[in-house]
Amino acid sequence: MGSGLPLFPEAASTMAGRVDALYLFLVLVSVFFGLLIATLVVTFAIRFRRRSRDERPRPIHGSAVLELAWTLIPFGIVMVIFLWGAEVFFAMARVPPGAMEIYVVGKRWMWKTQHMTGQREINELHVPVGMPVKLTLTSEDVIHSFFVPAFRMKKDAVPGRYSTEWFQATRAGTYHLFCAEYCGTKHSGMIGNITVMEPAAFQAWLSGGATGTSLAAAGEKLFQDLACITCHRSDSEGRGPRLEGVFGHPVSLASGERVMADEAYVRESIVNPAARVVAGYQPVMPTYQGLVSEEGLMQLVAYIQSLGGPATAGPGAASEGRGQP
Repeated sequence: MGSGLPLFPEAASTMAGRVDALYLFLVLVSVFFGLLIATLVVTFAIRFRRRSRDERPRPIHGSAVLELAWTLIPFGIVMVIFLWGAEVFFAMARVPPGAMEIYVVGKRWMWKTQHMTGQREINELHVPVGMPVKLTLTSEDVIHSFFVPAFRMKKDAVPGRYSTEWFQATRAGTYHLFCAEYCGTKHSGMIGNITVMEPAAFQAWLSGGATGTSLAAAGEKLFQDLACITCHRSDSEGRGPRLEGVFGHPVSLASGERVMADEAYVRESIVNPAARVVAGYQPVMPTYQGLVSEEGLMQLVAYIQSLGGPATAGPGAASEGRGQP
């Protein structure tokens, strides 16, 4: 589907063919039953029409076989659609290990992207062919939707939270990027391009556009500028927990819950630190809501993600070796 039909965009990702196959199945099922029902309605209307005013129809006693048939057959078709759709959904939701990470911020009316190596782009994104790419999306103002038709990929960028999507391009080329959620008067102009390059060409592009400061390094500088290091010390003597090794591990909270320290958790801990307090610590951290931009938050997340080594969550949780930002 796709490149051979002008009604459909080119299929240029590993998921495109699977999405198209499911879509084509849904269309064929809909067309088949639509024609079948229309044909039966016309046929029955003609065959069983009332031919005279005195005519009386014969009583219908029903058929158990017919009842089972028109119950089980649609049920089976619906279950096929459900299981097939669930399989495609989970495949799109699970990010492959080793995916290249890119942060995306939507803002009226542009897309701002940041590579982990420091490169920044506006309304453009350069990626290598054949490599999984993980996108972490958010918005600075209203809801946007990152939509690349050739990849059959669409994900909302919501203010105040992170959403994750991934794709793996299969063909080098330039593909359209749209905002698929109405976001204001210039919504139609919030467009861009995804440039898929051969690996060698992509590495050359990275080298040519090097900024000298990776996303994690920029986050480390911001971490120091905000004096976060005063409380989050590496010697466990600060008023906040250590951050080394926290990312990607469970964290014990004062409420007794355990949550995963992912991008969303780290962001919430910066803008609303009292929402989830680490066990053994007091809610003394001030909020940085409005003081740090979404790009700055992503840099801090990248920095905390880059921290390795064992971590402690402080008193009461040190034995678990995990903590909270």
